[in-house]
Amino acid sequence: MTPFKIEFLDHVAIRVTDLEVSSKWYSKVLGLKKHKMKKWGDFPIFLLSGKTGIALFPKSKESSQFPSDSKKDKIDHFAFNVTKENFIKARKRYEELGLDFDIQDHHYFHSMYTKDPDGYTVELTTIVVQEEDFYV
Repeated sequence: MTPFKIEFLDHVAIRVTDLEVSSKWYSKVLGLKKHKMKKWGDFPIFLLSGKTGIALFPKSKESSQFPSDSKKDKIDHFAFNVTKENFIKARKRYEELGLDFDIQDHHYFHSMYTKDPDGYTVELTTIVVQEEDFYV
C-alpha cells in the first residue's frame, strides 16, 4: 500500500511516423480532441478525452529527443475505458469507417482492438460485471 492513490491514466506517449496523419486518425476514430501546447513547439501533440489521452511524438531521429532505434517505442497496447453504451457506438463507428477490429470477452470486461496508422494496438474496454467485482 502506498500513501497516495492514482486517480486515472493521464496519457500514453507514443512515437508516430506522421504527426498529422496520426492526429487526424485519433480524432476521427476515437473522437479525441487535439491540444497543441504553443510553448512546446510542434510536439508533442496531445489528443484528449476529458483528462486522459495520448501524446504524439515524431518517430524520426532528426525531430525527436529519442534516437530512431530507441527501445522506447515498444508498447504492446493501450486501452481507453468506455461505457457499455459507448462500446456499442464505437463498434458501429469502426464498422462505418471500415476498420479491422477484434472483440474479445475477458469475462469481467469486453474489449475491442484495432490498429492505428503506425500499427499500435488501441483497445476500448468496458466492464460487464459489477465494478466492485473487478476493481479494488
